[in-house]
Amino acid sequence: MFTDDSTKRKQTPMYSGLLKYFPRALAAVARVSWAGNEKHNPGQPLHWSRGKSSDHEDCILRHMVTPYDVDIDGELHIAHAAWRALAAAEIELEKLDVRV
Repeated sequence: MFTDDSTKRKQTPMYSGLLKYFPRALAAVARVSWAGNEKHNPGQPLHWSRGKSSDHEDCILRHMVTPYDVDIDGELHIAHAAWRALAAAEIELEKLDVRV
């Protein structure tokens, strides 16, 4: 999964180019992950049940109809859309065998 190419690793600044830029947004997406796990896998350790929902693109648009409204779990719909966008991107990047 991870590249052995140190130059490519340096071009993927996960802390300074992602977490440091968007700490609140990423925390909201993490809470969406936790809430989804509680809903779909109650009592189980946090994990992505990929088989339970794969209509990410439709869900992104559903959440973007009212992006700044709060969903039933207390998070903004746009955070749910971001989670779904990340899920769709992860699946496609796995298919393409893109390395981190």
